[in-house]
Amino acid sequence: MELVYTGKTKDVFALENGNYLLKFKDDCTGKDGVFDPGENSVGLTIEGVGDVNLRMSIYFFEKINAAGIKTHFVKANLDDTTMEVLPAKVFGKGLEVICRHKAVGSFYRRYKDHVEEGADLPAYVEMTFKNDELGDPLVTEDGLVVLGIMTHEQYEAIKKQTQQITQIVADELLKRNLVLYDIKFEFGYDKDGDVMLIDEIASGNMRVYKNGQYIDPMTLSQLFFAE
Repeated sequence: MELVYTGKTKDVFALENGNYLLKFKDDCTGKDGVFDPGENSVGLTIEGVGDVNLRMSIYFFEKINAAGIKTHFVKANLDDTTMEVLPAKVFGKGLEVICRHKAVGSFYRRYKDHVEEGADLPAYVEMTFKNDELGDPLVTEDGLVVLGIMTHEQYEAIKKQTQQITQIVADELLKRNLVLYDIKFEFGYDKDGDVMLIDEIASGNMRVYKNGQYIDPMTLSQLFFAE
């Protein structure tokens, strides 16, 4: 295996069969020793977090693939905390896709003159550039097309798949009396230009509440897999 990228929470290796291997780590983003998925640097190491992030990713990727939605997931090995994935190109220099069921977080801060906090949203999809220095700026569909980052058809495919995947995640959480407020995804595309879900689906990428109370990512992982 050839190491091709060292990330904050995962390392990426090239495999001889043309696929890639993601190695999940116990490093977490945070600040001053406190776990915070919104931070942009590694702040602490929590034993077992790589394992539980991989377990949740496997759980959801298998359900999403079974629903006929294309992802980069091939298989995983819990013994060495790795996941084999298909090759995919990212859009531009990296794009985050957010689906919102409730008006909270940055959405509420931007639009609080027009909406009540916690109001229901109709699986609202928005996209932001992954750029820490610029604060992950929002970008419109027309902006993405004008900048040559994706086509209108790719945008519509991502939007539709994001809403479908979000509903799958929300339904599974609801079975555990957990309510999904919003979730963040990453998409890429294959050699034919077809979009696919990439990266991971872990508790640190979603905002979840129980009985009106926010559930932090580590507690969420424990609740999700509790017998």
